[in-house]
Amino acid sequence: MRCLGEVTEDKLVVLRDCDEVLLEEIVSANLYRNTDQVFAVLLPVQSVGVMGDGRTYESVVAIRAVETQDFMTADWAKLPFEVLGSISNRIINEVRGVNRVVYDISSKPPATIEWE
Repeated sequence: MRCLGEVTEDKLVVLRDCDEVLLEEIVSANLYRNTDQVFAVLLPVQSVGVMGDGRTYESVVAIRAVETQDFMTADWAKLPFEVLGSISNRIINEVRGVNRVVYDISSKPPATIEWE
């Protein structure tokens, strides 16, 4: 599941928009075929941020990209910092309700590929 916590239509819209930006950036950087699975996760936490002159209290999105041969084990994809920065900037600026993007660098095991 990629929408943790209570699932609502509004949260699913945010998640779909984040995932669309993520995939656009991965494809644009010619990294789509270099990763085996890439997706966004809407976390059940909010974070304080600043937009313009005011403070915001918005959602956090995690990005997950892995490389694997068999999906029994996986390593996080070493995406270029420039691509990660572009993904983060676009999500924060284009997806209403998100003010923080984090990158999951956990390997499987001990983590799993999906978030649940």
